[in-house]
Amino acid sequence: MFQQILDPIAGSLVLSALCAALPLLMLFVLLGVFKVKAPKAALAGLALSLVLAIVAWRMPVGQALSATAAGVFYGLFPILWILVNALWIYRLTVATPWFEVLGRTIRSISNDLRILSILIAFCFGALLESLAGFGAPVAISAAMLMAAGMKPLKSAVVSLLANTAPVAFGAMAAPIIALNGVTGLPLNELSSMAGRQTPFIALIVPLLLVLIVDGRRGVKQTWPVALVAGAAFAAAQFVTSNYFAVELTDVVAAVVTVAAVLLMLKLWQPKESVAADSPESIVAETVPSAVGISAGAGGNSADRNIASGPSQAANRATADNSRPEARQIWMAIAPYLVIITVFSIAQVPFVKTWLGQVGSVTFAWPGLEITDAAGNAVSGTKFKLDHIKATGTLLLFSGLITMVLYKISAVQGLRIYRDTVVQLRWTIVTVTAVLGLSFVMNLSGQTTTLGFALASAGGFFAILSPLIGWIGVALTGSDTSSNSLFGQMQATAAEQTGLSPVLMAASNSSAGVMGKMLSLQNLAVASAAVGLDGAEGTLFRKLIGWSLGLLALITVLIYLQSTPVLSWMVP
Repeated sequence: MFQQILDPIAGSLVLSALCAALPLLMLFVLLGVFKVKAPKAALAGLALSLVLAIVAWRMPVGQALSATAAGVFYGLFPILWILVNALWIYRLTVATPWFEVLGRTIRSISNDLRILSILIAFCFGALLESLAGFGAPVAISAAMLMAAGMKPLKSAVVSLLANTAPVAFGAMAAPIIALNGVTGLPLNELSSMAGRQTPFIALIVPLLLVLIVDGRRGVKQTWPVALVAGAAFAAAQFVTSNYFAVELTDVVAAVVTVAAVLLMLKLWQPKESVAADSPESIVAETVPSAVGISAGAGGNSADRNIASGPSQAANRATADNSRPEARQIWMAIAPYLVIITVFSIAQVPFVKTWLGQVGSVTFAWPGLEITDAAGNAVSGTKFKLDHIKATGTLLLFSGLITMVLYKISAVQGLRIYRDTVVQLRWTIVTVTAVLGLSFVMNLSGQTTTLGFALASAGGFFAILSPLIGWIGVALTGSDTSSNSLFGQMQATAAEQTGLSPVLMAASNSSAGVMGKMLSLQNLAVASAAVGLDGAEGTLFRKLIGWSLGLLALITVLIYLQSTPVLSWMVP
């Protein structure tokens, strides 16, 4: 039996907390200062956390290695099981003409760039975020906006800013599921809490998009449709995350918002229309040779693949903006309807009960016998393996149905699946290493030490908490990774300060997404998608103000939720 030590370094909580922070500091310095690739940085952080766990926190070597294995396993299942199958479905659609039909359907609705920024970057981007993530929403929406006539730099800025509201529930709610895994807090409560924070950002984002596209005139002339889009997305996100299925939050929100915008445009149109920029200005702003990300751009190989392939496909599809036939439209959106249907069936009470009985196994992870400093058993040593009703498994079923609908052969489907795994190979290394790091820190007691130290901030921690999440996503480029690193620390600090652990853990995710637009990975993907080699610095400067402004806004909301003013919003 291993009992965690709260202050192993000279009996000082401060010194112990500084040592406990070293793996995270190393990870961030390697990523942000030395621009080391994410897989190498994550492995280095994992190695240092293991050394500290064994030498300083006196964790037995066998248990430290077992904790690492537990984290790697959790990274593979359910997190990467979700990501691989979600991206596989997306790649199935790209391999058929139906993806181009979907893009053509959206572009045929309006020639007003302000409206298209909402439909493409906000709505369609959210739909892609629900499945693909990892830069795909930014790459494809930016390419489609440029294809519709928007200048490259503006297309990139609009797409990056739009990729905020859906991220907390992206990749079939992988960030929230990861948060549940490292904290042990109820998934439904974490989902409900995040669903009572991110909708407030969703309300504002469409207005910011039209402001960027057309300044104050854009807001003045299109605020009704922007408000409808924001309200529809916010309402659908709140209802789905609180009362339906967390995995479907972004899918439902995107579909509902598209329907609301289309209905609004039938009833109301802006008095003026901002048409496409002149071809000369677009050509002048584009570097023709920059199709992929340059070697020094900072993105990983998966990002490069996502950025180059689909963006080129989107550009090829731009010549035809005519509205497809109704049957073609239904076929284009079929994968998303299939996903909604499969997950809805899985939520039917008797089906859900049956799946839980035949497809769920709970077991203690071998080699982990750990108590906290007070002698109580710690969470994270038991696993619940939902192998049939797991999100990734339901996505696999959805992908198989999509293959049948699109008449994709088994051989082609397997080849696309193999290519998907190859594309994500470095992401797989990064995610498993980060989860290994997280589990070692949590189970050795390093995270608890950090949490107790941060608790000294008292009520001020409610303001500090969102900033921690923002830094995590800005540096790692992933809300899932940030939640894995900081989720347990946020919950521990919250308990010590008398705040709600659910509120603070969810805040790490909800506030963290504001840093996504500044992450090196996303900036590199956006630059490549619009053919602007080396524009990452320019994009960063254009977006830093928006990122900090949205962070300040959600920080105020989170602080009020930690006080009697809005504490009724905490589940």
